Amino acid sequence: MFKALLLEQKDGKVEPRIAELAEDALPAGDVTVAVEHSTLNYKDGLILQGLAGLVRKYPHVPGIDFAGRVLSSDNPAWREGDAVVLTGWRVGENHWGGYAGKARVKGDWLVKLPAGLTARQAMAIGTAGFTAMLAVMALEDHGLTPDKGEVLVTGAAGGVGSVATAILAKSGYRVAASTGRPETHDYLKQLGAAAIVERASIATPSGKPLEAERWAGCIDAVGGGTLANVLTQLKYHASVAACGLAGGAKLEATVIPFLLRGVNLLGIDSVMCPKPRREQAWARLARDLPLDLLESMIAEAKLEDLPRLASEILAGKVRGRVVVKL
Repeated sequence: MFKALLLEQKDGKVEPRIAELAEDALPAGDVTVAVEHSTLNYKDGLILQGLAGLVRKYPHVPGIDFAGRVLSSDNPAWREGDAVVLTGWRVGENHWGGYAGKARVKGDWLVKLPAGLTARQAMAIGTAGFTAMLAVMALEDHGLTPDKGEVLVTGAAGGVGSVATAILAKSGYRVAASTGRPETHDYLKQLGAAAIVERASIATPSGKPLEAERWAGCIDAVGGGTLANVLTQLKYHASVAACGLAGGAKLEATVIPFLLRGVNLLGIDSVMCPKPRREQAWARLARDLPLDLLESMIAEAKLEDLPRLASEILAGKVRGRVVVKL
């Protein structure tokens, strides 16, 4: 038997409860993992609240990330005792996830825990930090270097933004961190932000097709009007890596920045990211993310705390990263 956070649907409403489950309740897969830590992402908040239609079948164990050790394997890539990480592949949505003492998945979805990282640290990174690293890599693939100028991070006090700020600052970039929460300013400066940009100042497009060139690059976790506005402020041939929609999914913009400044809008997908790119990103995280700063981002939680924290993360009240100890 193992402990799990189980979601059940009753009269159209999703209700969470702590349950004791037997191992034979786990879904199909060729690797069974003893989960040591999981984490809380924005998508987890949606799933825990029964929003966005992400889960189609109940009862369901959520948790889109987990880290732990292999208990048993029918996959030749993995042996008992191997330390592994899982993010994405719609685990926690279509497939039972990491808010449980055990998980069973396809071995092809797993990545080896990088040397130098513990399971706790890997989940302090989680999908949010993994996405941040993919965004940094995409910007660098499109020519971003520290000498090009200031890099904007929107939603900077959230999970993606916190990790992105720390990685960029350690890599020599001057980071402008955008937030609407004054109480996070010192936190962001501690992570390496050189400047704080008030969210309201960039949240609404001016209506002009182009504004003065300002940003050498941007990691945008907000979307909506913020992304539309940032596009008009990018420097010539600069790029924005779009990886979130906390501010809205609709993009009302013109093609003028693309035609007159040659800017790039880069979509970041962490869910179905190919395994070689995953391994590259995790290697970079182990190398380029300051672990002392990662520790400063962490708030610890238990399974019982997650329904409450789901409301908080959707309301933008969670700072940094939540690590769930199983």
